[in-house]
Amino acid sequence: MICAAARNDGTCPGEISKTYRLARHAASIFEQASADVDFLDLSYLSSEYGRKIHPCKACVSTAMPLCHWPCSCYPNHSLGQADDWMAEIYPKWVAAHGILVVAPVYWYQVPSGLKLMMDRLVCADGGNPDPTSTAGKDAAKAKAIELAGWPYPKHLAGRSYGLVVHGDVAAAESVRRSLADWLDWMGLVAAGSISLLDRYIGYYEPYATSHDDLDKETALFEEVANVARAISEAIRDQRQGRLSQPGKKLKTPRPK
Repeated sequence: MICAAARNDGTCPGEISKTYRLARHAASIFEQASADVDFLDLSYLSSEYGRKIHPCKACVSTAMPLCHWPCSCYPNHSLGQADDWMAEIYPKWVAAHGILVVAPVYWYQVPSGLKLMMDRLVCADGGNPDPTSTAGKDAAKAKAIELAGWPYPKHLAGRSYGLVVHGDVAAAESVRRSLADWLDWMGLVAAGSISLLDRYIGYYEPYATSHDDLDKETALFEEVANVARAISEAIRDQRQGRLSQPGKKLKTPRPK
């Protein structure tokens, strides 16, 4: 359960975010379905001392095998780049049977904390699980391995996902679609059309009353609940071997 807003009641506004309220509502639906919920609140990046996700260094652009799964670029003590939160986040993605991202729109894009995590998950799509094969970060060895034929393993493929994206005036649909494209590319499986939701809260209304506007959106809370229910159903079918994944065994002629 990923809450992607940068705002929480421990930052300068001293107020919870609408994203957090929707994410907690979704989490309660998962719990009603007897699911174990691991709540990842990315707003901690802006409210907790020392909490950080370091940026991706784009090793993959040199050669795919140079990008290790999970990322091995950090810690880099010589540059003071330590205490990387991704060291805890990678295992959460691996352990999850389903993923639900609840995100607001920030200037036609996802929030910066979510984008940091997305970039660092590039290693999940084709990353090298054996750093010894490249002797760490030996670019020449990585290039030779790629040119000899790299399988581009999708380490998170098959997990179910859903999305809830909300905005104020614009871009909710485009942000939702970009997130879906990202997750589809990594091989995750959307839990049906009902699991992909984008909505506006208080369309062109004052920000000062936005929580009041959310309170009025009782239908939105039910739609968010349905996203969680759809993912719960998909997880159950997945674990019982009944989740349909057409084309699962087909190989693309154009990896990456």
